[in-house]
Formats: sequence, C-alpha cells, structure tokens
Amino acid sequence: MHAIQMLRRFVLNPTLRVGDGRPGAPWPVHDAGATAELNDAVARAASRHPRLHGVVVVHRGRLAAEWYGRGKDFRHGRPLGTVAFGPRTLHDVRSVSKSVVALLYGIALADGDVPDVSAPLLERFPEYPDLAADPERSGITIEHALTMTTGTEWREKPPYRDPRNGEIAMRMARDPYRYVLERPVEEPPGERWNYSGGTTEVLGRIVAAGTGMPLHEFAQRRLFAPLGIGRVEWIAEPGRTPIACSGLRFAPRDLARIGQLVLDDGAWSGRQVVAPDWITRMLTPRVSTGWCGYGYQWYLGGEGPDRWAGAIGNGDQRLHLLPEHDLVVVQTTGGYDGTLGSDPLPELLEPILAHVA
Repeated sequence: MHAIQMLRRFVLNPTLRVGDGRPGAPWPVHDAGATAELNDAVARAASRHPRLHGVVVVHRGRLAAEWYGRGKDFRHGRPLGTVAFGPRTLHDVRSVSKSVVALLYGIALADGDVPDVSAPLLERFPEYPDLAADPERSGITIEHALTMTTGTEWREKPPYRDPRNGEIAMRMARDPYRYVLERPVEEPPGERWNYSGGTTEVLGRIVAAGTGMPLHEFAQRRLFAPLGIGRVEWIAEPGRTPIACSGLRFAPRDLARIGQLVLDDGAWSGRQVVAPDWITRMLTPRVSTGWCGYGYQWYLGGEGPDRWAGAIGNGDQRLHLLPEHDLVVVQTTGGYDGTLGSDPLPELLEPILAHVA
C-alpha cells in the first residue's frame, strides 16, 4: 500500500496554470542567414541524440537558433505519449525550478518580505519550537538552505519513484516541512554540499509566507509577467501547494527569458526585476559540488571566457549561461531518471560557440 500511495501522489498531482495562457512575447531575431546556418548546425548535432526534445539559443538578447524534435514525454511522471515539440510546447524543467526559486527569494528580499540569508532558518518556522531549541540546529541559516549545506541527512540518489528518495519521502510525509527540518544532523552546517530538494521547499515556504501569496502567484506577478512569459504550469501537491523544487513547466523560449534576465543583472526591457546585487550574490561560488561550484541554487563553473552558470534538472534539462559570450542555451530532453545517455549539451555548444564567436 505504501508504494501505491507513493505512486498516486507522484503521478496524480494537480497542475497549476500560471499566467494568461497566451504565448510569450516574441524574441527579436538575428540576421536570417546567420540564423539559418546556426539552425542547421544545431540540427546536425541534435540528430545524434534521439531523446533531445528542444534547443533554444539566444545571443546578445536575440533569438539566434532553435530546434525541436519529437518523442515521448511526461508531465511530472504522468505519460503524455509522443509529442511533437515546438516553440509553445510546455516541458518539465524539473530542478531548474530550484534556480527560479532563488530568483524569487531575491525579489522578496528586496521587498523586505523575507529576512537576509544570515537569519537562522528555524526562526521562520515557529510552529516547530522543539527543533528551534535544538542547539545542533541553531546555526543553520537560510544561506545554508540556499547552498544546500545544512549539514542534515538527505539522500536523493534512489530513483524518484522510490520512497527512499528524500524528495519522494518528503512529499509523502504528513508534514513535509517538518520532515525536511527534522532530518538528523550529520555535520556542522556550511561544510559540505549535499543535494537536497528539501532545502528548496523550505525556501519556497518562506517566500510564500513572507509575501502573503502562494508561490506561483508571486512568481507570476513579480517574475513571469514582467518578462512577458505568457504561459507556465507549476505542478502542485494535492493541497495545491506548488512543488518548489521540481514542479515548473516552461516553453523553452520562455525559459530562455529567465537566462537573459540573469545575464543582464536582473534587468528586462529597462525594468529592474531582480536587484543586481542579488544576481551577484546568487552567482558567487560558495561551495564545491565535486564537479563544479555552487552558489544560491545555481551551478557555476569555468574561468575567463569559459565561465558559465547553469540551472539543471532531472534528465539534463538545462538553462546554460555563458556571460562572456552573452549567450543563453536552453535544452529540454526526455531523459528523465537517467534514460538519456550522454548529455547533448557539450556537442551542441561546439557549433554554437563557433558561430557566435
């Protein structure tokens, strides 16, 4: 029965429709000849990856190339059958959602609705006085949640249909937030990165409580609408609480808007949507993941012209930024839970960089 309940919660969660349902505002487009040449190069690279669903390339704020395939897809575990993808097709971005939540925290912080990252995490959860009184937990701050360095036990290695997986166990718990916050303390906070969707859930709760709005409504009002994003879906718990760590579904062109916003220090069309100092703080490496750096829910790597920032979701869903090239690359795939094989991104980047250099 436990496994059946877990499967129902994972597959039958409600979908919150965010925005007015219209397509996003159009991107300005690069020179048609150059765009066609790059489109051909991207298509050749994409053809070697049958589970690749879509690629969008934005260079210097203009649409430089895009490619869409056809294949089996899922809405947060629910089969959608074979889908012909296109510019308006929504796609799970899974843990790319975490990086979006970091932007929302920065917006709420500038509004004075949430505390600075140095504040103790458990101060924002007065309903758990026993946890707040635990001296081993008193040093855990909001910044530790942002950097996934709380020092508490969390395991997301098992597949995402396995109740031993931390995210699934959290979503099955009677009180998901308590489940996250009461995990056994394994080491002092700030010492080691440990991948945890639970940290993003508590951040989403802090934003919602501080702003007085459900997370998806705050996101629509303060982030998606200012960027001209017309249609987003956010998978929710049965009680209609958005799944902060993995629930977003974007059209690839609209996800690229999030990337361009970050490249432009939080500005969009002359409007400051996110404070530039938050973008700097968010993209400052603070801990090593073992293969790259990590800031506030964003992956960071490279040096000089190869410096990059990335939002990454299950199955190699990617929002990849190369600031020195003013380049945004979005990649969506059907490779959920490790079924993709090799990540297409390195092979896609080779012709892209050759064309935009």
